[in-house]
Amino acid sequence: MPSPGAAEAAPASPTATTPARAQPVPPDTRRSGRADMSPATQAMQHDDAANPAWLWVEDGRQRFAAQCTRCHAVGAMAGVAARYPAWDAASRRPLTLGQRIADCHVRRNGGPPLPPEDEGRLALEIFVALQSRGQPIAPPADARLVPWRDRGGALFRRRQGQLDLSCAQCHEQFAGRRLAGSVIPQGHATGYPIYRLEWQGVGSLQRRLRGCLVGVRAEPLPADGDEATALEIYLMSRAAGMPLETPAVRP
Repeated sequence: MPSPGAAEAAPASPTATTPARAQPVPPDTRRSGRADMSPATQAMQHDDAANPAWLWVEDGRQRFAAQCTRCHAVGAMAGVAARYPAWDAASRRPLTLGQRIADCHVRRNGGPPLPPEDEGRLALEIFVALQSRGQPIAPPADARLVPWRDRGGALFRRRQGQLDLSCAQCHEQFAGRRLAGSVIPQGHATGYPIYRLEWQGVGSLQRRLRGCLVGVRAEPLPADGDEATALEIYLMSRAAGMPLETPAVRP
């Protein structure tokens, strides 16, 4: 087993100077972005018949039955999404749930690569994640993930872009205040893949991260790249113990 500090196990440290650590959100005051939505949007999420993400869920159900049941029973997927990203021994790096699905699609099924935001990949991911809905997010206690999580935490606190803002400033320091009339959420990754009314569709956590970076006029992180993966690991660790909401709905 490679050590946590091995070159192949950990990405390079951030080259930019990181500021002093922002005060993290205490666990007993954490709140889902669901709590900051209008009653109508909350009702849309809670009613499976009204939740527009269910179109992707049903697509994922059919794809899972056709592609995945040779190896996996649907019932065996309970709790899986709550434990990702996780270490992959074959690639000697962590994989997000979406990356794991894409990897299985190629290696196990002989299918073509599934790029980020591919409709089939999102459908399978949202169906698998649904099996863990309501379960607490439980990142693996794996030492090989520590340097990746630490890198993600540094990215979360790093000021960047023309607006010179960090994720932590918005989602910890200014959480609960308003920006353009909307409440700034604490930014917990509890419901991905997620349906956003703004998108009129389902998207991944990495798509949301890219949107935030564009919002502060920073260079978006490459999809499925090391930095995006590290930030996702940190965000899931930050939300540890909170219930998974997939498929969530947001404005």
